[in-house]
Amino acid sequence: MQEISSTVDADEIGRFATQANAWWDPDGSFRMLHRINPVRLEFIRERLLAHFSCSPNALRPFMGRSLLDIGCGGGLVSESMARLGFRVTAIDASGDAIEAARTHAHAVGLTIGYRIAAAESLAEAGESFDAVLALEIIEHVSDAEAFLASIGALIRPGGVFVGATLNRSMRSFMLAIIGAEYILRWLPPGTHDWNKFLRPSEFVLGLRRNGLLATRIAGIIYDPLRAEWSLSPDLSVNYMVAAARV
Repeated sequence: MQEISSTVDADEIGRFATQANAWWDPDGSFRMLHRINPVRLEFIRERLLAHFSCSPNALRPFMGRSLLDIGCGGGLVSESMARLGFRVTAIDASGDAIEAARTHAHAVGLTIGYRIAAAESLAEAGESFDAVLALEIIEHVSDAEAFLASIGALIRPGGVFVGATLNRSMRSFMLAIIGAEYILRWLPPGTHDWNKFLRPSEFVLGLRRNGLLATRIAGIIYDPLRAEWSLSPDLSVNYMVAAARV
């Protein structure tokens, strides 16, 4: 296999490491992830059920299948995937985040394979999975093209990918950075670099170059009157992509 270059951005890892103890605090520095998590899980579950032709009424519909959660942080999504029956491997380049994730999983009685690792290290080792998630992580890596190459290498034939990120638009600059970080203080200032955001077309083409065909794209929008997030056709700020191995 061709060697895949490193995608870890040390500055990004250091920034999140300082907040590691807050991963499971719904009112802490990761509170927006807690609030957006239900709609992310709705999209993921729907796409994975459709892809694998599983019954939506099954309690653990993905028993016997493997899933990799890249950039898992404290395990907010990894735990939900384990409860749906997946055999979950979850990786993060931050040892502090992995420790927080392991501690919480142990406390709630879940078995999840947490590892301090980057996507490219698993790809170079020849590991592969039925499903791969990369949620709010591609905008934090040092090399998006290499990151997508790793994802392509990690998904088995017949497998599926789900990713979430932010669009590189003027609207995302105003809402996700100026608004969320500097005015509303939903996120610590400096959390995001607008130049590292990907337009949906860039994400889709990057996946296609690595053998993955997009099957659905959906935006995620915030309703300030109801204080709720929901799926939307509006891709101008947050959006999610599902793709299948070609």
